[in-house]
Amino acid sequence: MTVVPILEMPSTNGAVDSPNGQARGIINTTIDTLRDELRKVNQGLHSNPETAYKEVFAHKTLTEFLEGRGFDVTRHAYGLDTAFEASFGSGGRQVVFCAEYDALPGIGHACGHNLIATSSLAAFLGAAQALSDMKIPGRLRLLGTPAEEGGGGKCQLIDAGAFDPPEDIAAAIMAHPTGSHHPRAPGDEPFDGLAGMKLIGSAKMRVEFKGRTAHAGAEPWSGINALDAAVSAYNNISMMRQQIRGDERIHGVFEDGGTVPNVIPGYTRMNWFIRSPTLPRLEELVKRAKACFEAGAAAAGCEISYTP
Repeated sequence: MTVVPILEMPSTNGAVDSPNGQARGIINTTIDTLRDELRKVNQGLHSNPETAYKEVFAHKTLTEFLEGRGFDVTRHAYGLDTAFEASFGSGGRQVVFCAEYDALPGIGHACGHNLIATSSLAAFLGAAQALSDMKIPGRLRLLGTPAEEGGGGKCQLIDAGAFDPPEDIAAAIMAHPTGSHHPRAPGDEPFDGLAGMKLIGSAKMRVEFKGRTAHAGAEPWSGINALDAAVSAYNNISMMRQQIRGDERIHGVFEDGGTVPNVIPGYTRMNWFIRSPTLPRLEELVKRAKACFEAGAAAAGCEISYTP
């Protein structure tokens, strides 16, 4: 495509010696110039949270913003209704900025994906301005990636070829916000923000219990109660929490608990996240959690199965 300036503004970087310094100056000036507009985009996303694959407002807001500045934008990219991509530049290496914008059910943008989208948008615009002003080869792509919160959006984009051929992409990057404070173990360094961030492993699984339905009023003895198995498993986990480390987490919900009160549930399903800072500890915690699930199944006489 033809490289054209995003903004009509004079260069303020003539005194900067190094190309990197000049590029940094152009990027900072571009983002500062667009600050109010970017803030409006960010606040709009935050005020209109949308869950996985339903990010219609975010898709519309981001694509219209880019189209209004002259970029060629592909909406509904790679077969996903709320994915998009915009490209800039020619020749050279390609860098992909990934933009997430989905929210959590019930609590909105608690993970700050509105900030991820805005920061990737800003980085794309700033880098594009630098390529244009400095007349250097290089390709940039802003890729809208829906459904990070449990929907596997990037997996679907990978399968659809959004990152092909991989050898053509120098980097695919994004920034993720984090809280300034995190739980610390005794002896940990007193760092805040990114320097103090502790990563944690997460094992996610659905747990299914299968029993046998029966009429709860007429013939309850003929049933095998899958809800009893799930409730017992939940209680087992609750009791085990007292004996796990302070930096470990186990949390789950009931996704299917039966239909009506007068039918003994023959099927129930739970969704669990199990977290620990290291893989060996995570594997041990998963083993302990499965013992809790399987004890509930055994007590109710149900079959149990797992879907990672």
